[in-house]
Amino acid sequence: MEESIENDPFEDIEAAANRATLDLLPRKSRVQYDIAYNKFQKWCEAKGVSGKYTENVFLAYFEEKAKVWKASSLWSNYSMIKSMLRINSDVDISKYFKLIAYLKRQAEGYRPKKSKILTGVQIDQFLKSALDDEYLLMKVVVIVGIFGACRREELCQLTVDDVEDIGTSLIIKIPDTKTHVSRSFTIIEKIYLDLYRKYVALRPANVGHRRFFLKYVKGKCTRNPVGINSFGKIPAAIARFLELPNPNLYTGHCFRRSSATLLADAGANLTTIKRHGGWRSSTVAEGYIEDSFKNKNLIAQKLLTVQRTLPTTSIQQQTSEDIVASTSTGNSIISTHHSSLSMENGKTAVQEINLSNCTNCTININVNK
Repeated sequence: MEESIENDPFEDIEAAANRATLDLLPRKSRVQYDIAYNKFQKWCEAKGVSGKYTENVFLAYFEEKAKVWKASSLWSNYSMIKSMLRINSDVDISKYFKLIAYLKRQAEGYRPKKSKILTGVQIDQFLKSALDDEYLLMKVVVIVGIFGACRREELCQLTVDDVEDIGTSLIIKIPDTKTHVSRSFTIIEKIYLDLYRKYVALRPANVGHRRFFLKYVKGKCTRNPVGINSFGKIPAAIARFLELPNPNLYTGHCFRRSSATLLADAGANLTTIKRHGGWRSSTVAEGYIEDSFKNKNLIAQKLLTVQRTLPTTSIQQQTSEDIVASTSTGNSIISTHHSSLSMENGKTAVQEINLSNCTNCTININVNK
């Protein structure tokens, strides 16, 4: 009778620990982590410093790589190597302050290249003037990409189960994102819905997968899904159609940047922009507000308003006679504070109170002396 062989409990624990360790790395970019770590290990072998993870070793490594890598690549490789060393060797290089200071110095003055954006006028021009027989797929992609601030991988992974047509609008879900924050958005307006439905009607039957976007050739959809690299080329193709300068600068990140910029131009606040794009970092969202052309114009207009209301003669002092005007409409209240000024000629000048778009509102003016 054969004896039963029991599993070693320590082997089971070690196997479980190894599986848990693998889960510490991002699943989507685990290969990149391995590549960065292996490059560093090979460099250490070539320099004869294998297993010596001192700060000077890392300073020498990144000083050499700084000659060929951009600041962003230095930081990303540092982050990946740091994670791999924690997992494989229990080494924490986040406490190497000279190394971090060196990487920060390399990043000074660095400006990452950003995709150019499409304006609302340009998007409307493309949707209205491009022929559906050739550009219908691109039209639907730009609509979904702009309304959802989508990355190219999100467009690529979109399935028919993620899109719901409820008649008056489309409800689209993005369940798996780079930041692991699922989000959803809607698409309205008849012109956009008609283009979507025209494309869906051309989908062939018996497609052997659930991917939503299918290749589009000569007015017909094939059964093959659109690849991620093809999505990255669509913004440049749209720019070439519109005869925009430097079309190659419209990359796969164009739809996401365009969407956030359009939202910022519409006056959206930081919270709305972060929620729309699924950004966790306020710094990223703030960048779109700072780059907003409309926001810059509003700042310029405020500066002009202040300049035009300054008195042309010198002011001796401000009197205690103040005028406070407040307007109330709906749930919002806008208050303006105007002060009467004592001029050199002894007369009192009061700034004008300009009111516009005040339909169905109450205006209260209190004069305090």
